[in-house]
Amino acid sequence: MDIFTAFGLSASAGLNAYIPLLVVAFVARFTDVINLSDPWNTLESWWVIGILIALSLVEFFADKIPAVNHVNDIIQTVIRPAAGAIVFAASSNVAEVHPVLAMAAGLLVAGTIHAAKSVVARPMVTATTGGAGNVPVSILEDVVSTVLSILAILIPVLIAAVVILVVSWIIWRMYRKAYQ
Repeated sequence: MDIFTAFGLSASAGLNAYIPLLVVAFVARFTDVINLSDPWNTLESWWVIGILIALSLVEFFADKIPAVNHVNDIIQTVIRPAAGAIVFAASSNVAEVHPVLAMAAGLLVAGTIHAAKSVVARPMVTATTGGAGNVPVSILEDVVSTVLSILAILIPVLIAAVVILVVSWIIWRMYRKAYQ
């Protein structure tokens, strides 16, 4: 089941880099649902949790300000896939999945979701609403990222199926658009 949780959390990182890291940090720190092994147990540190909270606030507000949100998406092009790689490797049982494979899978899942968001969805929202829809869409992304992170821990098989369907749909849409 750990692998399904890892896929759901890395997909969530594609929408917001810090929310799934915070969810994993809090769940690992305060419950026995997730037991992080070295070096991933560093996420449970109060220093790391504090930094993640600060970064979450910066990303939350930066994503709500016109023009700044586009710069934020450019910066997050590196951060979100990296967060996906970290959260995938941390939440999957590294004894069962090679750490390099786990990080590559997380990188690909989070990177695909982020690319779909920043290259397809957000520009379409900006173009069709004149930018007025960006704030509500950003809030929706944060809510979806939070709910997906929590559900990925509680209901991993359902999240894995949803992630597979969404990634397949995105790839199909990109393929169809490229050959039309």
